[in-house]
Amino acid sequence: MNAAEPIIRPYLKLTNVSIAYADKTVVTDVSIAISRGEIGCLLGPSGCGKSTLLRAIAGFEPVSEGSITLEDQLLSNQSTTIAPEKRNIGMVFQDISLFPHLSIEQNIAFGIKHLSPKVRHARIEQLLALIDLSDYAKRYPHQLSGGQQQRVALARALAPKPNLLLLDEPFSGLDAKLRESLVPQVKAILQQEQVCALMVSHDQAEAFAIADKIAIMENGRIHQWDTAYNSYHQPASKFVASFIGESKFMAGVTSCAHCIETPLGKLENNSPHGFAAGTAVDVLVRIEDVISAPDAVHTGTVIEKDFHGGYYRYELELADKSTLFYRTNAKQLQQYQIGAVVPLQLCIESLVIFDR
Repeated sequence: MNAAEPIIRPYLKLTNVSIAYADKTVVTDVSIAISRGEIGCLLGPSGCGKSTLLRAIAGFEPVSEGSITLEDQLLSNQSTTIAPEKRNIGMVFQDISLFPHLSIEQNIAFGIKHLSPKVRHARIEQLLALIDLSDYAKRYPHQLSGGQQQRVALARALAPKPNLLLLDEPFSGLDAKLRESLVPQVKAILQQEQVCALMVSHDQAEAFAIADKIAIMENGRIHQWDTAYNSYHQPASKFVASFIGESKFMAGVTSCAHCIETPLGKLENNSPHGFAAGTAVDVLVRIEDVISAPDAVHTGTVIEKDFHGGYYRYELELADKSTLFYRTNAKQLQQYQIGAVVPLQLCIESLVIFDR
């Protein structure tokens, strides 16, 4: 490390955290660290332990092993649990839960009543401007759209200037179009406030759009804690590889330090793959890796076709009965029907390979 580079210390740190209910462990050996101003995301399928972990950080669940610290203050371990109200942690839930009988400015003011009227009014005005709702201060929640309500909930959580903001699937109740526009707005608000935040999501596009680091979870464990780019291009496990993006695994056998024989011919990697010759492996093939070429030696038969707006997604069956995904632009004149034979080849810049 260059001596001139600042050392970035973790702000929120989870070390070997496990959470159990009776004799059932639901979160196992989780370690992550988030710096001040960073946005993290717990991403995974339903029931994988994301919300349980978030609740433990908030102080609503005890930890059975490990520790949680925030700004070097111990929040939880096996023998200590700081009460939720003493953690200075803000939360935004899936259920927005604004107070219907309070105006927008009164909702935002709810957690800062202890401030002087002058300071409180200044903070409310600052947050209303930040969420672009300065003209809506006197309105009530039912008079706002879903996206506006979500921004008010965010402002209410930010009002006391929490050390950490936790968001539990905050966009899941919104329609796809609104979610797409709201996510970058929320990211910009969090960045402007310079708050450390951790979000729970099962939507990878949402996680990619908002988070600096993503923890990909399955069955209470974290497979990978990394940037979205690295999780996509350098998955740490088969689960991460299959969970992120649209992909299939294709069986192969290594033939040399750089080569793998597959049903679609020989694939070569720039760097050694690390497997001995003759090893049975699985090669990750993402939908963008499969292209159609008129002079291709190999073919696939269309067994499924789905319309995705801008493109058609096909599932192709190869000669060995394995399948791959393939797509064409929806405006492309030539589209394939079920049973059509597609000449195809692979175009993979960097192979991702796992032991079968």
